Amino acid sequence: MPLTHRIGSVTVTALLDGVGPFFQPREEAFPGATEAQWREADRWDPGTVGPDGGWRLPFRAFALRAGDGPVTLVDAGIGPADAFAATWAPVPGRLPAELAAAGIDPAEVRTVVLTHLHTDHVGWAGPLFPNADHLLQRAELAALELFHPELPARLLEPLRAAGRLRVLDGETALTPGVRVLSTPGHTPGHQSVLVEDGDERLLVTGDLLVHAIQLVDPALPYAHEEDPPTARASRESLLGTLSPLLLATPHLGLPFTPHPEPGRS
Repeated sequence: MPLTHRIGSVTVTALLDGVGPFFQPREEAFPGATEAQWREADRWDPGTVGPDGGWRLPFRAFALRAGDGPVTLVDAGIGPADAFAATWAPVPGRLPAELAAAGIDPAEVRTVVLTHLHTDHVGWAGPLFPNADHLLQRAELAALELFHPELPARLLEPLRAAGRLRVLDGETALTPGVRVLSTPGHTPGHQSVLVEDGDERLLVTGDLLVHAIQLVDPALPYAHEEDPPTARASRESLLGTLSPLLLATPHLGLPFTPHPEPGRS
């Protein structure tokens, strides 16, 4: 069964679409990290260390549901065998089976929040969720030249034609206790999702952070961020101001990771 965490009335379910090696050495992905930082990150998150010492990358989506109401899905995984991510990620993914194991019919998904348009986050978007609006930041749509060249024709234009593409401008409330936050930097229109109930907070991060090394030091840039200073500002702002906080992450070894950062009290 997929792992879950409850915040107030909202159940957050982690859906593992696949696991595979990253396409480059992790030291190249985080060239500023020190040996001491890698040791701390590996102690904190041993599940992403592959047998050869490389980066073992999970690919997750998250389902949010209050009671037996409609489902909000955050991200859409790596996708089927012919997905955009097929050139580098371990397709086909298993998201449909993960949804079934969680008792979720894709027809119950009424909202798909795409944190950004990288290929490992949009793989099952569109036809699998025929009743869902798909939410993107306007800044993301304005930067389509950065993404897979077939993405507009194969995903975005059909969604727009069906009236299922919803464009956001910054922070947006979705349902009681659930908000989309603008967290740019990894991509121009990157967004994350915050679930709150009183003092309890869970942040579905998207690629606001992609490895525990960025919990050891949130200032560390990732080689595939479009705007590293802005990504750092987004990361430090949220991690520095939201407390207590549970992180729901696509790519860390465990789907739910408590904050504060490792090594800090």
